[in-house]
Amino acid sequence: MTRFFWVRHGPTHAKSMVGWSDLPADLSDVAALARLSDYLPDAPVVSSTLIRAAATADAIQGGRSRLPHDPDLREIHFGAWELQRFDDVKDQAHIRAYWEEPGSVAPPDGESWDAVSARVNGAVDRLLVHPEVIVVAHFGVILTQVQRALGISAYQAFAQKIDNLSVTEVVFDGAWRTGAINRIL
Repeated sequence: MTRFFWVRHGPTHAKSMVGWSDLPADLSDVAALARLSDYLPDAPVVSSTLIRAAATADAIQGGRSRLPHDPDLREIHFGAWELQRFDDVKDQAHIRAYWEEPGSVAPPDGESWDAVSARVNGAVDRLLVHPEVIVVAHFGVILTQVQRALGISAYQAFAQKIDNLSVTEVVFDGAWRTGAINRIL
């Protein structure tokens, strides 16, 4: 059995689609970070390679062991849409299809929901050797695992709220299931 404690990184305050851009997180709420660290188990910490996740992992690590950053835990690659607002994307039919019919639709030079899920599932499957693990990652990454655990569609997964510095618990004990989703401490 493996219990995953998914932590969404601290806020970037960007008002656009932030995927692989390496924007820093605002980690000024030290009280929230302390509550988060206190809540989490004594388990190894792993994060995406993006600075907003890695710095958040540093802030909550405490005396926990650290696993190497994993590039497969990066956020959705938005390609040509990176750092654009939804309404600023020229091909509105394409971006609507991406969000409303997630699956094989991909942004230009980016990745589809199916590709993100496959990438993240591979990273998660490699972590199944740990009884518990804290994973500091991103909105889309966490939603892939909510979808996996709940057996819901990608569209239904996108309806889930995952706030910055929240914890989402997912367990694999022969089958995938969730505990708390989007727990704010």
